[in-house]
Amino acid sequence: MMYKSDIMIALITLLAALFASCSDNMGTPDDRLVAVTSLIEPMDAREVVLEPSVSAALYFEWDYVNPGEAGVATYRIAFDNADGDFSSPIYIITADNNGLANHVTVSHRDLNKIAGKAGINPSATGTIKWTVLSSKGTKTMKSSQEYNLVITRLAGFEDIPMELFITGEATEGGADIANAIAMKNLAEGEFEIYTRLTAGQPFKFVSGKSGEFTTYSLTDDNIVIDGSSEVPLTGVYKFYLNFEIGSYTTKHISKVSLFLNWSQLYIELPYIGSGVWGVTDYEISGLSGNDNTDDRYKFRMESSEGETEWRAADNDSKPTGAPEYYYMVERTNVTQWTDGQIWKSPASDGWSGKRYDITFSLNPDGPYTHNLVIK
Repeated sequence: MMYKSDIMIALITLLAALFASCSDNMGTPDDRLVAVTSLIEPMDAREVVLEPSVSAALYFEWDYVNPGEAGVATYRIAFDNADGDFSSPIYIITADNNGLANHVTVSHRDLNKIAGKAGINPSATGTIKWTVLSSKGTKTMKSSQEYNLVITRLAGFEDIPMELFITGEATEGGADIANAIAMKNLAEGEFEIYTRLTAGQPFKFVSGKSGEFTTYSLTDDNIVIDGSSEVPLTGVYKFYLNFEIGSYTTKHISKVSLFLNWSQLYIELPYIGSGVWGVTDYEISGLSGNDNTDDRYKFRMESSEGETEWRAADNDSKPTGAPEYYYMVERTNVTQWTDGQIWKSPASDGWSGKRYDITFSLNPDGPYTHNLVIK
C-alpha cells in the first residue's frame, strides 16, 4: 500500500520531470525560418485593368514554407516599384487569417493606391512588383521570386479635395455658393451626402466656398472637372463621391420608415430637409399583445437601389442616455429579426396610446443618428 506521503512525493517527482521536459523543449524559441520559394497567383506580368466596383479584387497566392525547415511562419505580401529591391516596399499587406494563410485578396481600390505610390498616373498603365515576406518573431525573409504586375489605374485625381460642398439651383442651399452644403468626409477623398434636388435644375460640387476652388460634375460613370449635373426626378438623393478612383454612386430615396420588429408596422417619416426625416406628435394606436409590448425597432429605407435597413451597429438594450445609443449604420440584409442590431423603446408598457417625436438624421454635420421621444 502506498502511503499519502509516498503519493505526494511521486506527484512532485512527476511534475518536476514534466517541468524539466518543457524547459528543454520550450526554453529555446523556435526561430527557424526559410523564404517562400514559389509564387502562384497572379502569374508573372499579369495585366490588370482596375475597376471602381467595391467588390472588384485580385487574388494572390504562394506556397507555404516547408514546416520541417521553418515550423509555422506568418506571411505578408509586399509591393515595390518596377525597379525596386523591396528594401523599402511601397506597400505591405498581411495575409488572410492574421498572416497564417498562404493567400490574400486585395481590392482594386487598394491596388489603385499602390500603383499611385509607384508613380503611375490615373488612367495610365504601369508596372509594379510583388513578392512575399515570411516572418517569425522579429525575423523576416523575402521570397526568392518577384513577380511583375501590369496595372491600368482608375481615373482618379492627383489633387484630392480636402472638403467638398454641393451647390446650385437644384440644391437645398440654392445657387449662392455662400450657402453651399458641406458633404460628410468619410475618408481621404471620399464624400457623401443625403439631400433633396430639383429635377431640371443644375447642381455641382465644389472644393471650397470662397477664394480659389475647383468645380466638379458627374458623367455617366466618372467625376469630371467643371460643368454641372441634373437629376431626372425631384426628390431626395444619396451621392457618394470617391476622388481616389474618380467614380461615384447615387440612389434616389423614395421612403424612410420606422419599423417595429414584432408587428412589422411601418411608420413613414416625411423628409424635413438637410438630410433629416421625421414626425412630430405622432400617435401610435391599435396595437395589442406582442405587437404592442415587443419594444424592438429599426428603420427601413426604400430607394432606386432597393430596400435597406438602418440599424444599431452592436446593441440590444434599453436606451442608456448616451447619444451613441442612437447611432445608425445602413445594412443591405433586410430581415425581420436582427439580433444585436436594434434599439428598444424607452417605454415599459408598449407602443400604443402614446404620441411620439421621431427624428431620423443623415445630416452630414454629425454622426448618422435618430431620436425617439415619447410625449
